[in-house]
Amino acid sequence: MDPISTARYGLMAATRRFEASAEQIAGMRGMDGQGAADVDVAGEIVNMVQAKHAFSANLSVIRFAQDMWDSLLQLQTR
Repeated sequence: MDPISTARYGLMAATRRFEASAEQIAGMRGMDGQGAADVDVAGEIVNMVQAKHAFSANLSVIRFAQDMWDSLLQLQTR
């Protein structure tokens, strides 16, 4: 299992999740006849924050894997 590929797919999933929530908020049509919002803005913002944290976590995995790879290459050159 390649951690960089796994993290890359995680980055893409987090990006799609963030964009879907952003589109929901951007596409709000205002209030419906009952006075309730068509979109749960608070829920979508929570989704966006979770997607942001997932993106950051996957990015950290990529950075860590790159650091490990660099360390291995340094050991081989000695």
